[in-house]
Amino acid sequence: MAAAPILAFDVGGSFVKAGRVDATAGRVLGEVVKRPTPADAAPVAVIDLLAAIARELPSDGPVGLAFPAVAKRGVAWTAANVDRRWIGTNAQALLEERLRRPVAFLNDADAAGVAEMTLGAGRGRDGTVMVLTLGTGIGTAIFVDGRLVPNTELGHLEVRGQEAEHRASAKVRVDQGLGWPAWAAAVNEVLAAYHALLWPDVFIIGGGVTENWAHFGPLLESRAEIVRAEFGNDAGLIGAAMAAVAASTPKRG
Repeated sequence: MAAAPILAFDVGGSFVKAGRVDATAGRVLGEVVKRPTPADAAPVAVIDLLAAIARELPSDGPVGLAFPAVAKRGVAWTAANVDRRWIGTNAQALLEERLRRPVAFLNDADAAGVAEMTLGAGRGRDGTVMVLTLGTGIGTAIFVDGRLVPNTELGHLEVRGQEAEHRASAKVRVDQGLGWPAWAAAVNEVLAAYHALLWPDVFIIGGGVTENWAHFGPLLESRAEIVRAEFGNDAGLIGAAMAAVAASTPKRG
């Protein structure tokens, strides 16, 4: 019998994505709903939007919520690309109250990393793997021998006097009108900074920009192996759904 679809959300600084996910197979069922993130990205506005989307995508059971913040025990502790009123807000409790269902709340890059490490480009890989999501900012997720080190937030690491995500996010490429070679050079600087500190064995590069992998992927360079994320822009949704299933599964022993 097929597993029941899991409703998952991936909130970004620019867009909110949602879909029903087969977490076992690692795929979104049907179309992904995509809406602009409310102008101020404040808690009430975002939760209202998620509740409205949930009515468009009827489902039962737990819900996954990937969010651009440090996420600990349901609470957001940073707000780099959303309203600062999220800091200290129990996002998990807010959405559970609206939907009347259990919610798994986790950092968006961690969610993407969970998807890639479980069924995607990182499946079966040991050592240190660093998953990067290049979007409005730069999300990072680090796995050591398959275990997540949560909430790394290394998009804010300073690289030559500027935050990494202000130097090499996909949004920077568009805002500054950078060609692929110039942008790839900026990404390479960031990869070099990460490698110098963490010595990952593999970089998995994700985010919607990977639809243009042929334009920039071959230009990326590192002492670590570089691979394209398999789930692209759906990774956050799939990982959030996986987290929802894991949180609702009784622990053995």
